[in-house]
Amino acid sequence: MDGDDFQPLLDPPGSSELQHSRYLSKVWNRNLYLATFGAVLGPLSFGFVLGFSSPAISDLKNSEDPRLILDKESASWFGSIVTIGAAFGGILGGWIVDRIGRKFSLMLCALPFVLGFTLIISAQNIWMLLGGRVLSGLASGVTSLVVPVYISETSHSKVRGALGSCVQLMVVTGIVGAYIAGMMVSWRWLAVVCSIPPILMLMSMCFMPETPRYLINQERRAEAIAALRFLRGPDADHEWEYRQIRASGEQQEDGLKMADFWEPSIYKPFLIGVLLMVFQQATGINAIMFYADMIFEEANFKNSSLASVIVGLVQVAFTAIAALIMDKAGRKVLLLLSGVIMAVSTTLFGVYFRISMAHMNNSSGLMSPVGIVDSPADGLAWLALLSMGLFIAGFAIGWGPIPWLLMSEIFPLRARGVASGLCVVTNWGCAFLVTKVFHELLDLLTPYGTFWLFAAFCGLNVLFTALCVPETKGRTLEQIQASFQQSPDRRRFPAGSIQ
Repeated sequence: MDGDDFQPLLDPPGSSELQHSRYLSKVWNRNLYLATFGAVLGPLSFGFVLGFSSPAISDLKNSEDPRLILDKESASWFGSIVTIGAAFGGILGGWIVDRIGRKFSLMLCALPFVLGFTLIISAQNIWMLLGGRVLSGLASGVTSLVVPVYISETSHSKVRGALGSCVQLMVVTGIVGAYIAGMMVSWRWLAVVCSIPPILMLMSMCFMPETPRYLINQERRAEAIAALRFLRGPDADHEWEYRQIRASGEQQEDGLKMADFWEPSIYKPFLIGVLLMVFQQATGINAIMFYADMIFEEANFKNSSLASVIVGLVQVAFTAIAALIMDKAGRKVLLLLSGVIMAVSTTLFGVYFRISMAHMNNSSGLMSPVGIVDSPADGLAWLALLSMGLFIAGFAIGWGPIPWLLMSEIFPLRARGVASGLCVVTNWGCAFLVTKVFHELLDLLTPYGTFWLFAAFCGLNVLFTALCVPETKGRTLEQIQASFQQSPDRRRFPAGSIQ
């Protein structure tokens, strides 16, 4: 480190905010947006993986090839095995992201995406279909870890929230894209369509830089300056930002050790990150989406494919709204609002099913996908639709995108790969668990009891957010990470620190 590296420590008090503002006034965001677009083609691919199962299962249940016909059990595995692959992808992503870098990790995960869909396209039996789903799930797990980290480390504080929210926006866009394409083409051609986004991601990332923070941590000064010049434009003071990142003290010669988890700067954000992922899945998002087709049918929407598209479009719309207001409203406010809306909507869902079962008696009627209601209360279809709409909107503005964004903001650089990997494994493990125990919950607690349990978890989400989740709006990564230090002396960060 040369003498200039210590200059931020000599800045007079109060100068940092002024320097920060002057710096940002000269920043160009065009290339940063291009880099973000290249990266979020990964979550778009991830969304296509998730959305592929719904139209594909419908086709494969009636396949002309007897070797590819999916029964109830194999269809369940076809849809859920992606979560197992994604959990392993979280482990793999946490290992490679700190070894080969953020950029090359993204480029590498394009390979299992394409191989997975190629295996599905050429499938001659069910095992090839499941193998393709595992590979595409593996790539999805890596993507869900690496892309938020890449975006947070290339962005500056003014736009980091909006750009970070684009991850979830592209996931739901990919889901809707798969639904729409599935209405027009067969499952094999749909797999061909789904393989296009990862190919485009690979091509795009060839022209994008590695993140400046990773390069600085690797002592690659010239490349870090070049990356900053590309991301911030020619007028910004790249040397100044380079010095702030260097002075933050994040660069570490040694990797993360188990003993480091006793440090407040490690275990506090780690516990918050893991609990965010647990509570996200405990909201019951998978259950609500599972019931979407049934609810639309009860409301006289006979085309379940169209119903899925409508549900997806609602998610896209409200996720886009979240991205637009993220850096103004703040993460914590949106999480609180999201939790309250979901608690109300799942309570209403429970009321709907309670009244429906009370009116059921011995009459015959529409059988739900899991046998929840034998006789729907037609007059209450509006309550079901209202509950579902509220839940999807609430999830999309908060608990959908923000846990992934916070995961990329709160971990120090030396722990980012490992801690993010464990968070991704937690998320996908909980997703698989909730999906698999859902039927047992219905039998044990009844349908309305199950949804009231989800409502209770949404209430806990609100409490957890209010007490434990830090607000990161408008704060640099250095400031966020310094806030987890236990000692007041260690809370101080270099004047002018910027990201």
